[in-house]
Amino acid sequence: MTATAEGSAASVPAPEPQREVRWEPWALGVLLVGTGVAYIWGLGASGWANSFYAAAVQAGSVSWKAFFFGSSDAANSITVDKPPMSLWLMSLSVRIFGLNSWAMLVPQALLGVGSVALLWGTVRRYFGAAAGLLAGLVLALTPVAALMFRFNNPDAMLVLLMIAAVWAMMRAVQDGRTRWLVLVGVFCGFGFLTKQLQVMLVVPPLALTYLIAGPPKLGKRVLQLFAALGGLIVSAGWWLAIVELWPADSRPWIGGSQNNSILELTLGYNGLGRLSGNETGSVGGGGMRGPGDAATGAAAGGFPGMGEATGGMAPGGMPAGGMPAGGMAPGGGAGGGIWGSTGITRLFESAQGGQIAWLIPAALILLVAGIVLRGKAPRVDTQRASFIVWGLWLLVTGLTFSFMAGIFHAYYTVALAPAIAALLGSGSVVAWRHRDVLWVRIILAVSFAATVAMAWVLLGRSPSFVPWLRWAILVVGIVAAVAVLIPAVSRGRLAVAVILAAIFTGLAGPTAYAIDTINTPHTGSIVSAGPSVEGGMGGPGGGRGGFGGFGGTADGGNRRTDGTPPAGMGQMPGGAIAPGTTTSTTDGTRGAMGGGAAGGLLQGSTPGAAVVSTLEENSDQFTWVAAAIGSNSASGYQLATQSPVMAIGGFNGSDPSPTLAQFQQYVAEGKIHFFIAGGGMGGGMNAEGTATAISTWVTENFTATTVDGVTLYDLTVAG
Repeated sequence: MTATAEGSAASVPAPEPQREVRWEPWALGVLLVGTGVAYIWGLGASGWANSFYAAAVQAGSVSWKAFFFGSSDAANSITVDKPPMSLWLMSLSVRIFGLNSWAMLVPQALLGVGSVALLWGTVRRYFGAAAGLLAGLVLALTPVAALMFRFNNPDAMLVLLMIAAVWAMMRAVQDGRTRWLVLVGVFCGFGFLTKQLQVMLVVPPLALTYLIAGPPKLGKRVLQLFAALGGLIVSAGWWLAIVELWPADSRPWIGGSQNNSILELTLGYNGLGRLSGNETGSVGGGGMRGPGDAATGAAAGGFPGMGEATGGMAPGGMPAGGMPAGGMAPGGGAGGGIWGSTGITRLFESAQGGQIAWLIPAALILLVAGIVLRGKAPRVDTQRASFIVWGLWLLVTGLTFSFMAGIFHAYYTVALAPAIAALLGSGSVVAWRHRDVLWVRIILAVSFAATVAMAWVLLGRSPSFVPWLRWAILVVGIVAAVAVLIPAVSRGRLAVAVILAAIFTGLAGPTAYAIDTINTPHTGSIVSAGPSVEGGMGGPGGGRGGFGGFGGTADGGNRRTDGTPPAGMGQMPGGAIAPGTTTSTTDGTRGAMGGGAAGGLLQGSTPGAAVVSTLEENSDQFTWVAAAIGSNSASGYQLATQSPVMAIGGFNGSDPSPTLAQFQQYVAEGKIHFFIAGGGMGGGMNAEGTATAISTWVTENFTATTVDGVTLYDLTVAG
């Protein structure tokens, strides 16, 4: 495209193939090596990271059956609440190198390097070296990406597979071959086996992009998309079919389901329930209920399905009455559900903003500019198709996250990072190439100003964190915005200064957050990147994670210097302790929401040497050396002993697995040595969990012994 006059442009030819420039290999090497070093640096400090998944990795490293199903323990009592594909790479690494934090987490970091490389290649192919390198750099430095590529949640694998799907789709747009469409479906199918329906958020953008820009005639394009659907069904369906057809009594219970069904898990807890908030078995639904909501079994202001209106409560659960006075929902706007307020501004709120929002305004501005600049290009223009697919990815996923009423955590936003990075890389380069046009210069200036404003707001939420940085961004950003409006300044040697000022404006804030994230250990089920922010996350999840808002501290977070959970967690009204619950004491045990020796809903157990020694006694004589309520509570004991520990009720302790009769039979057959008191919630929304009945039966029939502050019941000796 060439400018014909100030403010107008000629018709747009199709872009030529991008040639390699001399400095590109060196710059790419620095980007990938730097990303690898950053993501691998100090990985061991996070220990088991999310011990819920770490336990499943350990199980899969010693049992191929546990490997296939994604079981929480090698004896295959119950699975994690996701398909197992993200666990397979880590389990293979642990099988080869032994059980340790590095063997588990380095594969995740390498997935991050692979994601950066694949995004670079996808953007570079259609927009050139500078665009590809900038896109890769933005992805690498996105705070939530720096977090999740150093963590053992499924999101790292999911992000790589979604980028791969776009890569294959763009190849299909380029030459129209059906094989690329099938490959798109395969990558989406693998994404399904990683995190189920979340990958489906990129399917409409992929399909619509090919309908608009695919080279063949419309009828053939439609048929090719059916071929892509076939690839998705086959690549995901083989595993689903095996699990559904496998006799239920010879495989583990499907964690997160109430009826031992992978289809139920797919469509319910991990599917439509995430949108509606109706997630049976979850610790809460779409919002807090009002006083006396007997229909859900919730006490006044409490969690649905947890605690009866009369004040009852499941073992380790929330006290009747719900959150402590003054508590706020995670992410917190008033009037929101327990997962935070929904709405168009959700991604910019305290809990999510510092994770992902730095460059969203600029990405949207450059998306519009890029499509307009390619407005007269042919229908099959690959640059416009690229803007469409990345733009729709950002819009569809971003809007879904903004309005979903079910479980939502700040780290989910890593799924937005590739789209934002691609739009920044491609959009800024396309706009810069046409900076002779007045309106394009104005667009660039506006994008700089929007980025400055976003950084000013986000850094202002953590005023003690690098306090000079927001002022530096403000000054440099204003200078860059003004300079780009002056044609003489944006050409020649001065143009380099403008480019560097723009890069500093956009990346200084995210880089500071990413560095803080890399230098901070992260553990628990709910984690977030960067420093503590006002109204943001923190608390019992540990390591900048947790249920943001519960018993919020002065800075809006919840982290306590001693790691204890917020007041009220794990206690009955008046200070009474619920059966099987531990609270924060001098012996290191903590409440149901937090961690400590006994673990809890959000944090894995951390047993002492005496407890581990006790559990290891004659361990080879038992199928399970112990049983505990909730997967997180069971996980630490299993990782410490490397022997199976039964997680009663799965993650939330709310799954009906095992039943009381099954548990009693296991005990009668001598398959379980100890029952560990404390641990998870043992209840959930509309759930029929059996944890309460099992806990009650154990306490009534066996004698308790305290070891290192942990209450154990020897199930081989009747009380």
